[in-house]
Amino acid sequence: MKYLCFMQEIARRFHASVSGNIAVTFGLLLPLLLVGGGVSVDYLRAYGAYSEMQAELDLALIAAIKQIDNLDSDAIEEVIHDWFSAQTRLDSFSLEDIVVSTEGSTISATATAQVPTTLMQIAGILSVPVAVKSAVAGPATSYLNVYLVLDKSASMLLASTPAHQSHMTSALGCAFACHEPHSVWVNGSHYDTYYHYSSSNNVELRTDVMLDAVEQVLSTVEGIDPSGSRIRVGLYRLAATTARALSPTFDMDAVRAALQNPSKYLTSATSTDGTFFDVSLNALTPMVGTAGDGKTANSPLKLVMMVTDGVQSRRSWVINWWERGKVGPLNPEWCDNIKSNGATFATVYTTYLPIPWDWGYNATLGQTMASGVWSTTWGGEMRAGVSSSTSRHDYLPIALEDCATSSQYFMQATDVSEISDSLTTLFNRYLSSVRLTQ
Repeated sequence: MKYLCFMQEIARRFHASVSGNIAVTFGLLLPLLLVGGGVSVDYLRAYGAYSEMQAELDLALIAAIKQIDNLDSDAIEEVIHDWFSAQTRLDSFSLEDIVVSTEGSTISATATAQVPTTLMQIAGILSVPVAVKSAVAGPATSYLNVYLVLDKSASMLLASTPAHQSHMTSALGCAFACHEPHSVWVNGSHYDTYYHYSSSNNVELRTDVMLDAVEQVLSTVEGIDPSGSRIRVGLYRLAATTARALSPTFDMDAVRAALQNPSKYLTSATSTDGTFFDVSLNALTPMVGTAGDGKTANSPLKLVMMVTDGVQSRRSWVINWWERGKVGPLNPEWCDNIKSNGATFATVYTTYLPIPWDWGYNATLGQTMASGVWSTTWGGEMRAGVSSSTSRHDYLPIALEDCATSSQYFMQATDVSEISDSLTTLFNRYLSSVRLTQ
């Protein structure tokens, strides 16, 4: 009887004991916990692989589209494979659904891979599938109109180098090759104008360098569009208003001929008395029109490239003391209509060199923004954070940068090499700005 009672007590105590429950429960749940933790870890690894693959596929397509005009579809696919293979760290992947459209200037592709698991293998899941898709379209391969807008004001007749500026100043007391009648004798020779002197003595002017910059753009166009079927270039002269010297054309030789044709008034042999950006940019807007998507010749992308010193002025304003407050930077808002029509606006500021020994400069650009009538007459609103005590001269690059679509489409060019390379640099920046479409 005692034995029976003893066994019943043992059974009762065993039944009531909970001291081993945690260990037993943990042992039963451990496989599920490992699988659950593995799902989190392995899917985080898969997401990391997904992000990397997306970036790598984007880069592969961007690299390929820059060559779409020069390679056939098979060669483009090879470029994508080679680039993606060189970038990705995945051991096994496949590139699928690669579609190259030279007509639509687009490339699309899908990349897939299996990312090996770690803890999820306990549940028999050996890998996680990952797939990404990308598509690109680029202005370098689309139809494009380029509008070259060249400042024809007298200030662009500044001698292009310090040596030539010194030459002009020593001979004439002025570094500008003005067309106004200034009859002078130099070393026994007579010259009707300062320009007559500069041209007779092989003095290079900023206008000449500007035309060299245009030639570089034309050569670049011929290099990336050798068939002459995608990129058109037009010429416009900017002064009191804007005049079309040549409508956009695929014929680069025609552009070169217009640049050298005196009747087009683009050479240094002509200049204008004043530059009115409010009038000229308003006149340019319908000439540029609305930008398209670049898929057809009738719906081209549009790039405006303006080379100027950015000074709103005319000679009479400098002479008449009551009008000197009008001389100052252009109002960037005057560029907005062209940009709102979808065109990209690029500006090159050919640095207006300060001439503090000149009374006209001191009375106009040498004065502060606050001393002028920039806001009341031209409606300008200064950039936030810029003091109104800034000189009008020093505000010129600020205004021209704000005129551009973005800061990457603005350049300040001071010396000959900077001016010569400026348009090409901006043009290449635009062409390299391919767009990811997916």
